[in-house]
Amino acid sequence: MSGVSWLGAAVPLLEHFYPVTARLGATNAISAIGKFDPWPTQIWTDSPGIVFRAGTNSGLFLVEVAPDVAPGPHLVRAFNPQGASGPRFLMVEAQASVLEKEPNDDAMSAQRIESLPVLIDGRLDRGGDVDSYAVILTQGQTLIASLEAYVLASPVDAVLRLIDSRGVQVALNHDDGRTLDPFLTWTATTNGTYGVQVFGFSYPAGSDVRFAGGNTLIYRLHLSGGPWLQGTSPLGVQRGETTPLELAGWNLGAATPHSFQFDGKRVATNATQALLCVPGFENQSLLPVGEGVETLESEPNDVGSAAGLLVVPGAVSGCIGNTGDEDRFFFQAKKGEILRLELQSAVFGFPLDAWLAIEDGGGKQLARSDDGPSADPSLEWTAPSEGRYIAAVGSLLHRGGAEYRYRLAIRFARPEVKAFIKVNTLALKPGETNEFALSVSRRFGGNGNLQAAMGGLPAGIGCDRVTVPETGGEVKLKLIAAKDAKPFNGVVHPYLIETTSGREYRAVFEFITSGIDNGVPNGFNHLVIESTEEIWLTVIP
Repeated sequence: MSGVSWLGAAVPLLEHFYPVTARLGATNAISAIGKFDPWPTQIWTDSPGIVFRAGTNSGLFLVEVAPDVAPGPHLVRAFNPQGASGPRFLMVEAQASVLEKEPNDDAMSAQRIESLPVLIDGRLDRGGDVDSYAVILTQGQTLIASLEAYVLASPVDAVLRLIDSRGVQVALNHDDGRTLDPFLTWTATTNGTYGVQVFGFSYPAGSDVRFAGGNTLIYRLHLSGGPWLQGTSPLGVQRGETTPLELAGWNLGAATPHSFQFDGKRVATNATQALLCVPGFENQSLLPVGEGVETLESEPNDVGSAAGLLVVPGAVSGCIGNTGDEDRFFFQAKKGEILRLELQSAVFGFPLDAWLAIEDGGGKQLARSDDGPSADPSLEWTAPSEGRYIAAVGSLLHRGGAEYRYRLAIRFARPEVKAFIKVNTLALKPGETNEFALSVSRRFGGNGNLQAAMGGLPAGIGCDRVTVPETGGEVKLKLIAAKDAKPFNGVVHPYLIETTSGREYRAVFEFITSGIDNGVPNGFNHLVIESTEEIWLTVIP
């Protein structure tokens, strides 16, 4: 960094990377999109095996990814002595991606894809842009096209379109049922060359309706013509035990597994999701992890007298099979026990708009929800007396079918302490102070004596502990810089500590909220990484 003048320098603004994919065990040419004055800027990553080396031209990097780096999404920041950008995503993959090549706006100039599967890094880089890719399919082969843009915080509501060799549209998808990102499948009726087209609209939507473009509208397009995992039965797995799974998908041949034994002993004790990797399939899937046995619904169970058993803790996978169908499951509870019931359907991309209720033995409704933190309902309920109760599930819109699937999980509520911070970067100068707030939630008996503190501070920066009220709420911490505090850029972590047991709870910053560091005013409600414990501190020279 010698020879760089920081007088009048601005905090770096990092918006995206293009391409956003870096290959494992390779050196990758990647452009950083944003404002970096002066250049070069420094880069922090969440893995020491990912190293950015700045090029001569502003925004250009050679990114070295060590072979032992974990595949998947990683967080990256740009920083200089004045401060740091918000974190952005870099996707690490074992396979190399194909870079989009312009011009490719129509079928005549479509970029030819030589073989499947393929991962394409693309960008809608001007208003009205349409990216076209030519793929060869055989009769009876199913093409699976999935696109990531919204989940990368790319400001585009993307669309996937499939056309035949005559330019006639044969399939179109605007979203996958979980996010604004599209997902498309289509089975070829004849051998031939087909065109996959990508275009999109601005997110958040503006007053004009036209195809959007710009250097930040990046995406990743996955194209597959081989075995692709669509889902499992049951829909979840049990921690610490083996869960037998039936597999469903596309292009499943005689050699493709139709069942799989998932080993839950490898799942971390605090994990709520597990990655399912089945040999022979071209994709992977995230499955919810439960504390108890995973069972399957057995019909008929519309009324309480025919209800199936729901073990506490445990989960059942079911289906609202037809119009008017309702499913019921009975469970036992003792007086005063607090239970949490969570239904998952929309999170899988299923079309079920579900309601969830608790009934007593006589069929009287005691509690009901048709919404939770997401589109799926959940309930927190205290048993009024010891006895047999019913968990009931139905469709709010009175619709049903084979794709109206769900997973209903039940467990005892545990003491819960959470802390959130509303900013992910902090800065101060020597001799100054900077106050910030933590939002603390204490539930279900999480009533231990708590203090809020800050870890990882450099020499010359202090932060006194603050006692957390028994009811939780907002707690303010104050960073104090000595007059002789030296310049610093690095990760710190606010946390809570129980004064009796010494147990710590890290505070998190959530990306799935609105705000400038989230990318757009409306925010994103689902991202490849949704929170971080690593808050950035700059002590400005």
